[in-house]
Amino acid sequence: MGKILEKNSSTLYFLFRVLIGIGFLLHGIMKLPGILEGTTPFFSLFWLAGIIETLGGVFLIIGFVVRPTAFVTGMEMLFAYFYMHVASKGTLNPLKNGGEAAMLFFAAFLVLMSQGAGKWGIDRKKSR
Repeated sequence: MGKILEKNSSTLYFLFRVLIGIGFLLHGIMKLPGILEGTTPFFSLFWLAGIIETLGGVFLIIGFVVRPTAFVTGMEMLFAYFYMHVASKGTLNPLKNGGEAAMLFFAAFLVLMSQGAGKWGIDRKKSR
């Protein structure tokens, strides 16, 4: 099994990057007014988060400026975790404060920062 995974590591990393991007894009779209069921007022903190998450998700899906995008979105997830989840519930436990998604996205963004776009992404194409 190890040889199969190693042989397909570029494909698996591509799927990882795209799936994280799709998940983050959907979280962002839901925060924007008038798109899907979003109800966030313009220029609020949630609206700004929606813009960051929507653009960040698109950039990750296509593999464009992946490292800077992962840094910005990772910082947003840290902010969301401590400002929204820990502060409102008074506990660091993500199972009690509802911050599981923020924590998991942050971990994914650490991987994306370290690996970049990978084999299939605009970043890889433009660096050749």
